[in-house]
Order: sequence, then C-alpha cells, then structure tokens
Amino acid sequence: MIGRTGQGRPEKIRPVRVLMRRSENPDSPWGIPRWELLAVLPDTDPPEQPERRLVHQSQGQHDFEWAGLRVLMFRDAAESYWYNLVGREPSLCVICRPGEDIDLEPFVVTANYDEAGAHMETDDTVFSAPLPAELVTELEEFVMKHYRPVKPHKRKRRNWAAEAEDAQRRK
Repeated sequence: MIGRTGQGRPEKIRPVRVLMRRSENPDSPWGIPRWELLAVLPDTDPPEQPERRLVHQSQGQHDFEWAGLRVLMFRDAAESYWYNLVGREPSLCVICRPGEDIDLEPFVVTANYDEAGAHMETDDTVFSAPLPAELVTELEEFVMKHYRPVKPHKRKRRNWAAEAEDAQRRK
C-alpha cells in the first residue's frame, strides 16, 4: 500500500499518473530545484510498482511522469471526501518526500484533506491538483454509498456548580 493515515482495507483503488516539473531555482544558493505539480491523470495500464520517467526536458526544466500510484478510497474517510467534493475546487493531493538524491518523489495521492493535512504536519511536501472529471464521478458514487451525515445537535449546558455540590454530598 502507498501510505494511509487511517486503518482498514481500501474499498476502492484507482490507478493514477502524476506529472511534475523540476526547474532550476535561481533564488536558491544551494541549487535546490523548484517543483510544481502539472497534473494527476487516471491510469488505464499501471505498472506493478511506482516508476518515474523523464517525459520532457528543456533548458533548466525537466518534466517527470510517475506511474503506478493509486488513489485509495476508504469508507472511514468518506466525510473528508464529501467536504472535498463540495468545496470550491475539488482536488487531489500529491504527497512527496525527498528521494535518494534531492529530487522529490510522490508516494501518496489522496482526496482526503485530513490525510494531506497530517502529512503537512510531518514536513512532507503536499501539492494539490484539480480532481479529474472521471474521478469526480467515482468519488461522488463512493461518498453516496458510504457517507451518512450526522445530524447536528445542540449540547445541553452542564451545571458544574451543582455537580460539584452533589459530589461533595456523596462523600
């Protein structure tokens, strides 16, 4: 499995390809490159293991494609997917870590904002891309099948003073 913050088995797995660009960064005194996410696309013929390949090179820029990544959909994350879908821009988050050299390598692609947030807190690099139309439909179907909103209810105010008095009397 390619990373997940929750538990259990995925209910649905959708293979994707990730396109990213590495550019020279003239502002970096150490020569650390600048990365940007170009697209996340559904994949119809994924390899068994994630693999990177250079798809375009020009002066100071290298475009890479990572194949073999997967969007894993979990029942317990359906609420997060729902918030993603009703948000201003439904998106996929691509989570990356430094590879063997200074290059970044994506290792998780998710529609779960909570998972992406957890990775940001651990200093992983997180990019966002628009959710492809084909995946919007699949995610909507998944949410309709697995998400049951909880009706909001008003909490009843507790009388702390009376509870303390009752506890004193019981002693």
